[in-house]
Amino acid sequence: MLSNRFTRVALVGGAIAMAACAKDNKTTSDSAAGAMNSTDTAASMNDSSAMKGGNVAAPKMTDANIVAYLDEANMVDSAAGKLASTKGTSKDVQAFGKMMMGEHHALREQGQALAKKDNITPEPASNDTTKQMGEHTSATMTSMAKGAAWDKAYIDHEVDVHQSVLDNAKAAHDQTQNADLKALIEKASPVIQKHLDRAKEIQKKLTPAT
Repeated sequence: MLSNRFTRVALVGGAIAMAACAKDNKTTSDSAAGAMNSTDTAASMNDSSAMKGGNVAAPKMTDANIVAYLDEANMVDSAAGKLASTKGTSKDVQAFGKMMMGEHHALREQGQALAKKDNITPEPASNDTTKQMGEHTSATMTSMAKGAAWDKAYIDHEVDVHQSVLDNAKAAHDQTQNADLKALIEKASPVIQKHLDRAKEIQKKLTPAT
């Protein structure tokens, strides 16, 4: 059963042909329209319910459900990465955001190509809130003032998100009988693991010593 933690992308997500990029960018800007005030934003950026999302748990996920989840995770993490590449103040955060944009975009394109090849029409599970949580998080990050607190909130979120996507991808790999989809997840998992490891490295740098 897929876990109930997101993956922004991602992860997803940052994850991203020109038409796809345009859609990713629209997600970021459109989400900003629902931005909260600064007080609510600061609290929400550290609220696990706002930042982890992606309730995709189900007794059995279809291939259409899995493809939809992975596509949304990659789209939203790409959009978040785009924002981090310009709003982040840490050079590490900016570079990480750029990596999320490029590599989650590539993962998303691979997923879309597979869906076309295997004639799979993405269909989110009835309880998959990946898109909604991604939009909420985008609005939250957009409205929060840039600075050290923003950098840390973003990276903390990316650590949680990439761990969730890894867990969900493993569950999806075990559930699907589609050899192409299994292969895609096997190819993508090391990339997501790399993102998780890098996010943890940056997280350590941004966490004040006690």
